[in-house]
Amino acid sequence: MVVGELAEPVDLLVVGGGPGGYVAALRAAQLGRDVLLVERAGGSAGLGGSCLHVGCIPSKALIELADSAHHARAMAVAGLAVEGLQVDLARFQAFKGDIVGSLAAGIAGLCARQGIRVVAGELRFNRPDRAAVRTPDGQVRFFEFRQAIVATGSRPAVLPALPVDGERVLDSTGALALDAVPRSVAVVGAGYIGLELGTALAKLGAHVTIVEALDRVLPTFDPALSRPVERCLERLGVPLRLGARAAGLDGDDLVVEDAAGEARVSAEKVIIAVGRVPNTDELGLERAGVAIGGDGLVPVDAARRATPRIAAVGDVVAGPALAHKASAEGVVAAEALSGHPAAFDPTAIPAIVFCDPEVATTGLSEGEARAAGLQVDVGTFPLAASGRAATLLAREGFVRVVAERGADRIVGVQIVGAHASELISEGTLAVEMMASPEDLAGTIHPHPTLSEGLAEAVELLLGRPVHVSA
Repeated sequence: MVVGELAEPVDLLVVGGGPGGYVAALRAAQLGRDVLLVERAGGSAGLGGSCLHVGCIPSKALIELADSAHHARAMAVAGLAVEGLQVDLARFQAFKGDIVGSLAAGIAGLCARQGIRVVAGELRFNRPDRAAVRTPDGQVRFFEFRQAIVATGSRPAVLPALPVDGERVLDSTGALALDAVPRSVAVVGAGYIGLELGTALAKLGAHVTIVEALDRVLPTFDPALSRPVERCLERLGVPLRLGARAAGLDGDDLVVEDAAGEARVSAEKVIIAVGRVPNTDELGLERAGVAIGGDGLVPVDAARRATPRIAAVGDVVAGPALAHKASAEGVVAAEALSGHPAAFDPTAIPAIVFCDPEVATTGLSEGEARAAGLQVDVGTFPLAASGRAATLLAREGFVRVVAERGADRIVGVQIVGAHASELISEGTLAVEMMASPEDLAGTIHPHPTLSEGLAEAVELLLGRPVHVSA
């Protein structure tokens, strides 16, 4: 980079156009800031970040396709004939592209209407108030900023024994770009990404095997939440190789090692889904005076400031790597840097897995609450007793409410079942508002709906169950 080039002045620089970055930029613009947003891929091609282009939205589109096909077949028992049902992943890719393109264009339009300038390129800091951007045409532009927000997100973690080649060995991005259903797939990693992709591909007709180094699926979740998922995987014919390590490839097979020794798993495709790595290693943050921990994360205060002039949000800071968490942090950072009182201090951040059944959790689990020294009451309503679940052929799972006895407040909600992702917001609101069990029980829930499960769980907790025995 050329030393001494004239730098363009910038009021607020936002680095990264994902859910944390573009939301921060929009909020700052609403507050009257002059915002420059640098996104590696530029406007509509990059705004929305990995979540929109190669993550949240594409994966949910694939899951919806797989669920629709699977549910149509399952509804044969109710009289639906689906002989000849076929899935065309090539057509799906075009459909997915239309969705992503439309949403990205919408974000670009929002930015344009707020007067946010968007520059495409790779950014590196070279001083606490200065950065250089190498644009796609090979030029270098310099910007001198008053304040900045880093929101560069994360990328899939890699396994040295199984380097991603985009053909045989895929990361999540490659898996979501498949234009044909593989005959056999080995998914390495049974966290939320691995389970979502593995379940979808199994429903689409692939023979899927899931390999996980730990002893159960969803190892970071409460064990009670993972058991219904394991039962569903068994019904789908998905073998689980738990406590096993993926060691490499041998011809058409994936080699796995466990306590019993070495084994082979047939795998036309191997999907690596072992977590994500924060994108902080190539930003030159040390030149800006920003510390980076050994885990690649940026330490920040409650206002998301890493230094007096630079904030960081999303996957590059501690906490769950979730789009909605990044967006909430982006608002806090924009407001704090603009002189408004703001702090990121949520009582609950909902987490969701779009597997089968869906898993959603917010606040504290029973185990976490007890470990924190709380005296708790717990109500668990089985969806087998739900009329709406029965009509959906989705009676697997439960709704659980955890309440602190002395404070008379709900501290956690866990849901395993159909549409758990759409139900968990009520639980999150209850935790955030410190609602009592009576508050939730006294809220009339419409019938027949899955949302009734929340009220039923609370009634159980209070010792007055309606549709199940105490």
